[in-house]
Amino acid sequence: MKFRPNVAAILQDPMGRILIGERCDMAGAWQFPQGGLARGETHEQALVRELREELSLEPASYRVIEFKGPYRYLFKKGRVKRGYHGQEQHYFLAAFHGAVTEIDVATEEPEFQSSRWIYPHEFDLHWLPDFKREVYRAVLKDFFEIIL
Repeated sequence: MKFRPNVAAILQDPMGRILIGERCDMAGAWQFPQGGLARGETHEQALVRELREELSLEPASYRVIEFKGPYRYLFKKGRVKRGYHGQEQHYFLAAFHGAVTEIDVATEEPEFQSSRWIYPHEFDLHWLPDFKREVYRAVLKDFFEIIL
């Protein structure tokens, strides 16, 4: 099995809420910003790029607090995408200290149609496709001690 290296960001505001985005290609599907590593890119560099590409955020707006992983999942029904059977994700928890108006999902190549802040315990695993749920369950437990 070959897993694509990937990063995901959990932005947390001063009130303890986390940012999720509703996917452009699937109404009602909410997730954390994420994306694959480009050739020669570090996890940290990929995080900066993904937050810029998906949320229009610059590094001055957040500070990384924790980094955990890898978490792995297989694509649904044995699917292979670009030679990969799934993703190997490293998650970054970052404190957001910018202005909410800095977050803009209307990027050059939008991934999200909207975003919103929720408390970690409010995350609903049904917002995700089945094959991603175990990773989110583990991530929410590891970062926030929440059992879903």
